[in-house]
Amino acid sequence: MNLENAFWFAYIGVEAAFVGLLFYKRAWRILPVFLSYCIWDVLSNLAAYGVSLYAPSRYFGVVFAETVIDSALLFCVLVELAWSVLRPIRASLSRRALIVVAGLILLAGAIIWPFAASSSLAHITSREGILYAQLQQTVSILRILFFLMLAGGSQLLSIGWRDRELQVATGLGFYSLVSVAVTMLQARQVSEPQFFHLTQIAPAGFLCSILYWFVSFSQKEAERREFSPQMQSFLLTLAGAAHSTRVTLSSSTGKPQNRNDG
Repeated sequence: MNLENAFWFAYIGVEAAFVGLLFYKRAWRILPVFLSYCIWDVLSNLAAYGVSLYAPSRYFGVVFAETVIDSALLFCVLVELAWSVLRPIRASLSRRALIVVAGLILLAGAIIWPFAASSSLAHITSREGILYAQLQQTVSILRILFFLMLAGGSQLLSIGWRDRELQVATGLGFYSLVSVAVTMLQARQVSEPQFFHLTQIAPAGFLCSILYWFVSFSQKEAERREFSPQMQSFLLTLAGAAHSTRVTLSSSTGKPQNRNDG
């Protein structure tokens, strides 16, 4: 067994063990999408490895399809984390607040998308390769920005490093920083062996994130703190303003408001 295969089996083994820990800790109660993503990542890596052995000509097509699904799941994970952070006031929010949260994250991704198609992708010639790399870059930058916003606003949001939401965001942010750094290094004029070795760094970065999650989730979760009165009032005011705007728009178009919208 060569070093690459040994690393791959270690990677899968650690991630599978982490999935087992998530089940043991009943993570589906607060982060079901994150649990689903971790299960998906194990299965997709196994599938990609099997294709690389038995159908190498189809490897890129399979990995590309997996990346699209992976990106969609990661988007859902970010929405879940943002919604989970709002737990202290969710009972006071409209049912459509979750849609607003998802829309804001999707808008951020749409803004990042054209900037991800930078000169760092100049070394890629195929249309599929550019789309694949641009999608990876967009999701990576989105995860970094999400982590920075969550960590920077941790005091206002009454969360700390022992809260699951910030722990998950930290792991995703670290892996994304490694992934973006690797892409920037590969954009330089490097030799083929150097390019290959750089490619191995990104999975190593994600392995470090999994190990961090393993240690974090092994510990007792911190009790969720309530927002400060000022922050709670601010968030509810924003929600109320959005609700009032929607009512005004509904009235101006002659469309009756659904009573179940809250």
